[in-house]
Amino acid sequence: MSAPSSGAAGNGADQVDWADKNYLVVDDFVGVRQLLRESLRSLGAKNIDQASSGGEAVGLLSRIRYDVVLCDFNLGDGKNGQQVLEEARARNLVNPSTVWLMVSAEKSVESVMGAAEHQPDAYLIKPITEGVLLTRLNRVWHRKQIFRLIDQAYAEKDYLRAAKLCDAQIEAHKAHELDLLRMKARLMEKSGEPARAREVYERVLEQREYQWARVGIAKIRMANGEFEQARQLFQGVIAENRHFIEAYDQLALAYQNMGKPEESCAILERAATLSPNSVPRQRNLGNIALKIGNVPLAEKAFRKCIAIGEYSVMKTADAYVGLARVHGQKNDPKEALRLLLAAQREFGAEQPDIPLRAKVTEGLVYHESGDFRRARQAGDELEALLKATAERPDIGTCLELATLLFAVGVKEAPVELLCYVIRNNHDNPLLLEDVQKIFDKARLGDEGLALIQASKKEATDLMNQGVLLWKTGRLGEAVAWMRDARRKVPNNQRILFNAAQILVSTMQQQGYDPALSAEAYEVLHHVDRLLPGQQRFAQLMEQLALLQPAAEQDKEDGKDAARVDEVA
Repeated sequence: MSAPSSGAAGNGADQVDWADKNYLVVDDFVGVRQLLRESLRSLGAKNIDQASSGGEAVGLLSRIRYDVVLCDFNLGDGKNGQQVLEEARARNLVNPSTVWLMVSAEKSVESVMGAAEHQPDAYLIKPITEGVLLTRLNRVWHRKQIFRLIDQAYAEKDYLRAAKLCDAQIEAHKAHELDLLRMKARLMEKSGEPARAREVYERVLEQREYQWARVGIAKIRMANGEFEQARQLFQGVIAENRHFIEAYDQLALAYQNMGKPEESCAILERAATLSPNSVPRQRNLGNIALKIGNVPLAEKAFRKCIAIGEYSVMKTADAYVGLARVHGQKNDPKEALRLLLAAQREFGAEQPDIPLRAKVTEGLVYHESGDFRRARQAGDELEALLKATAERPDIGTCLELATLLFAVGVKEAPVELLCYVIRNNHDNPLLLEDVQKIFDKARLGDEGLALIQASKKEATDLMNQGVLLWKTGRLGEAVAWMRDARRKVPNNQRILFNAAQILVSTMQQQGYDPALSAEAYEVLHHVDRLLPGQQRFAQLMEQLALLQPAAEQDKEDGKDAARVDEVA
């Protein structure tokens, strides 16, 4: 490589040819853009694009793959720098090797932490000298090259290959051993190998008490159901570093798993105070505050969620629907209905379930504000809709719909809905508690308990019979049984995974079958849409990838596949 026109850092081996890279400079002030452009040109850069707003930046990122992005945090009206980075990550508008430098005069903890949650490669405080820019670019660029192939394998969900690349890079780049070990542990978790991930975290902790390693171990313990032990570890990390935001989010989740929503809400409120510009965190806070009856906090969180989500790719209808529920409880149905109309106008084209959710919320708002006639009218419309279609909405909508129908005097339809929820989530004790509370509120406590037990047994029997057929070698019958089970309970995670496992095992014993392979991929992608990031997904994807003939394997390169060991 040729040296940059202005001295490169380090020896010749470390020099970077900055002339052949593509650059994007994003700042709402033309003078700052010109200064940054001139600094880049002094390093030898030639291909430099400029954007004066977040929207313009996203447009350029959608068309061109950049090697280096220098983006200001404050960009005037519209998207800010954090939201541009957020969207670039979410829509895969940048390569794994792209260097993203967040540039700002903003030094507040709120802004720095908000940007850091979306992982820029560096955060530079203005004014920026040419020397500082060159030093950071060199440092980050060399690190990105070490992780380039690892990041690419990770993006393809090829976690085992990525982990092996980590080991190889540790041997070649001892200076980056800690970062590589952190990535390897994350890959082991993704691959369904928590024990091996824990070994990596413990190896790191032997060198020094790194908080991210302690959080990693706590997350593994939480996944194993050791909620109290995980809680203690998360709280210990927060006690040492009150700005470690991930620990707050995980502690809130631990409390939820322990059935302590009030404690979970309190932790999320603290996290939202420290780093308030996260749309998902504000949404979660609003939902849990509403659940425990803290209406003022729910309103504050949902309003903040709508405000910061205006230009964010993370924007959803949830905050509008949640705020409508808040206004229903405040006996302000007019404002609630305005918000529901806004949700349908904003999201109806992209999210076909929004009209149904809006109608359910409308009925609840009418009931909570005492307009029982309109509440009953909404209930009648929804009951007719349920009878007209076999499809059922998401779990949260099912629970709210059942609550409304019970409230307006309907029994059969909400019972059917709740039994559907139970059959598809028969091993989720916290959800079953929520279902029982709905039965209790409808004064059907004993009947509800019996229905829960019967529905759990139905789902368990469906799953166990299929597994029994598989274990006794009756593979054809097992495949057919699980197909029928999937029709009856289409969203039961355990049944879906077992169905995929039986399809894989059939091919392992009888040979590769393109139809069975396609069916297994379809099942796995469905469960991944329901619950993304499940460890067993990666394990079964690896088994499928290993079964494919070489020609088929080549076709699958770059698609979702994870090379991991078979699950027990």
